[in-house]
Amino acid sequence: MMKIVDSRVMKPFLARVLAALALAAPLQAQQPAPARPPLKHIELNGNGSVWLALGGQVRVRGEGWRNFGFGAPADPNDAFVLGRLLASADLHAGRHLRLFVQGKGAALTDRNLPGGRRTSDADDADLQQGYVEFSLEGKARPLAARVGRQELLFGRQRLVSPLDWSNTLRSFEGVRLTLSDTRWTLDGFFTHPVRILKSDFNRWDGDVDLYGLYVQKKPGVIPALDLYWFGFRRAAATVNGTTGRENRHTLGARLFGNRAGGHVEYDLEAAYQLGTLGAGNIAAGMFAADLAYLPKGVPGAPRFHAGLDYAGGDAAPGGNVGTFNQLFPLGHAFLGFIDVVGRQNVVAPNAGVALKPAPTLTIDGTVSRFTRASAGDALYNASGSVERAPGTAVSRAVGTELDLLATYRAGPHVSITTGYSRCWPGGFIRQTGAARPIEFAYGSVTLSY
Repeated sequence: MMKIVDSRVMKPFLARVLAALALAAPLQAQQPAPARPPLKHIELNGNGSVWLALGGQVRVRGEGWRNFGFGAPADPNDAFVLGRLLASADLHAGRHLRLFVQGKGAALTDRNLPGGRRTSDADDADLQQGYVEFSLEGKARPLAARVGRQELLFGRQRLVSPLDWSNTLRSFEGVRLTLSDTRWTLDGFFTHPVRILKSDFNRWDGDVDLYGLYVQKKPGVIPALDLYWFGFRRAAATVNGTTGRENRHTLGARLFGNRAGGHVEYDLEAAYQLGTLGAGNIAAGMFAADLAYLPKGVPGAPRFHAGLDYAGGDAAPGGNVGTFNQLFPLGHAFLGFIDVVGRQNVVAPNAGVALKPAPTLTIDGTVSRFTRASAGDALYNASGSVERAPGTAVSRAVGTELDLLATYRAGPHVSITTGYSRCWPGGFIRQTGAARPIEFAYGSVTLSY
């Protein structure tokens, strides 16, 4: 285990990680991609109607933290390495039957930050996905039914995602029906989230249900449009002082596309939640807007982007609930890479620029400002847990975060990523405890096949 005492230690650590990753890049880049990669189509019978595809992924990520949790724990500095292995087999038996199995293993070196060896960091060899899929091909509307353990991903993953950033990923167990044609796709599903049990075989959580409908309208006469309803049931929950059985429904829509010949991109999403929590009624909402401008013919292919994320909070503890439930999101992608802020009780404008100095290299810098939507509710982190209770604080200002990210594609199968983030605390953090700036630095390499 290696401890970080200041940035002079963190920077050499990441430099060594990146140097090791960079050594592999030229070797991979020299290898031409085959027309059909081996093991991706293994015929198992004479006419080729039964075939098998094999795949896998290895990912190693080094992380360094300084002042984790704004320095609230006794020892908020640490550095460690996470590793993940995925292996899959995809069997197709004719045109109508498919069996997909994916195993995983996730491990990390000693982690002495709060939470220790978390379920998002480590999981012994287990089943990530294992499902049977039946499909019927009609003249215009193919129908597919998928039964078993599977990942769910809808839209921009703001509310439902397999959470690839997590070392252990996320999956669900249940049934999914998909009906589609050339212009739209309809998904209906009923699932339970799978609980990570580290040393035991993972099992679905019978106390939590996620179900719903998701409609995707492909670009055509109108811009691309998603409409959805998510149902969420939880046997027991506590939100800002209200406790009981949670029965929540999320109705939402997403509109996205580009204008001005591709110079302007936009992504707008809004959702409203209603239902009950114990004896209280639920009324909560969220809104997200991402806009980007891509000038043509400019060196470095800059992409200027700005956005706003809003998710409602509770006016006061107890009684009716105004706190938005972020469900199962890819929170890491939208509200800062430090993950100290989640899509609950937050107002978060952001702006930045991405550059592409080479076809295989992307560099992005983003600044975000975080404020609590309601002074009567907590600050929630990316996992949906309370990061800081409101206490007697009157300030809503959580802080300002800078995120720098560089991604390099070293050939068709290798991706190298490095980043640095810093979050400066605002008035709310200073009024509720330790308030030192958080620093987070990391480097990773992913080999996929």
